[in-house]
Amino acid sequence: MQMAAQHPTAALVLCEVVMEILSWIPAKPVTRLKLVCKSWNSIISHPHFVKLHLHRSPNNAILLSTRTPPFPEKERKQGLVLSSVESFIQNPSSTFDAQENRHSLHVQDWVLGSCNGLVCVAHILYKNHICDIRFRLWNPLTGFISGNSPCLRINAHNVFGFGYDESSDSYKVMTVIRDSSGTVTAQVYSFRGSSWKMVNSFPAFPFSDEDIGHFIGGTLNWLGLRNPHGGDWDAVTLDMLMIVSFDLKSDTHKQILLPKGIDEISSKDPTLGVWGNSLYLLHDYNNTHFIAWQMKEFGDENSWTQLLKISFHYLGVERLLFPEFIFENGNIFMLRGRHRFEEVFYDRRDNSVKRVNILAKNCYFNVFDYVESLIQPC
Repeated sequence: MQMAAQHPTAALVLCEVVMEILSWIPAKPVTRLKLVCKSWNSIISHPHFVKLHLHRSPNNAILLSTRTPPFPEKERKQGLVLSSVESFIQNPSSTFDAQENRHSLHVQDWVLGSCNGLVCVAHILYKNHICDIRFRLWNPLTGFISGNSPCLRINAHNVFGFGYDESSDSYKVMTVIRDSSGTVTAQVYSFRGSSWKMVNSFPAFPFSDEDIGHFIGGTLNWLGLRNPHGGDWDAVTLDMLMIVSFDLKSDTHKQILLPKGIDEISSKDPTLGVWGNSLYLLHDYNNTHFIAWQMKEFGDENSWTQLLKISFHYLGVERLLFPEFIFENGNIFMLRGRHRFEEVFYDRRDNSVKRVNILAKNCYFNVFDYVESLIQPC
């Protein structure tokens, strides 16, 4: 009787031990371990394990969204490639040739971003200057695909953002819209909900229509302009710039001040970036240097720190670089050179510079931070 009474406790302890061990195994092998036995399948499928495993998974991968000519559109190829950071930096060109971890997308699909292993895909249809968009979530590892969002119809300038609201355990997509009168509004859709929610009186519009909101700490962030006036960067002054941070939990926004050390406008619009728990502001100085600022404590404007200032001459270029992505905890910066297919990697740990020409691959691409996970939202 005593042994029988202890059995449930012993089984529970064993289950917890198995869960602890499995939670440290990379996501792809874990999915295969579900086939070992029913109890392991039950453990790995449990929501608590899925979140524990995500918490312990390193951000050691990137996601490349590619769009390959030739034109016209019916002959284009749209796809998604998963790569380790190390592999991509060592040989970006071979990444596009690899068949492993490659996924095809519809030519009218656009990848908006990645969060917790989920990719937000927008299916966009254009007709008579009107844009109909439906969004879905996709986990490339598990094959999970959510249902489509309600159609969003847009006939104005707009930008998007994608992130996670931990308070409601929901993934949300957001669009910021500027109409012909210059009025800026926003709409938010939760994949747990059934309709779009309007957010009025948004304070600024991102300077670039291609700027995707940067997700950090439950917020989406854009570098925007007060009173947007049509996209003439030469007419922009420093006091017109602001970082808008939108809280996905409260549906409210606030302004984040630029670093105090910025004393003049750059010759090209600056870029925001995120790695880990830090927000970055990247820009040029006087057409001669590349500068990176890091907000070490997100939300604390006093924590802005100038991370680096390096000359274009040292990077081996004669003109402005376009900041694109940050790797390895803010240590490696990927910059696009004067040509669309030339990439420059700068590693501030050893001041090394690597230049790569991927013109032969003949494709356009965007880069997103990515972590493999078992997440499959309800």
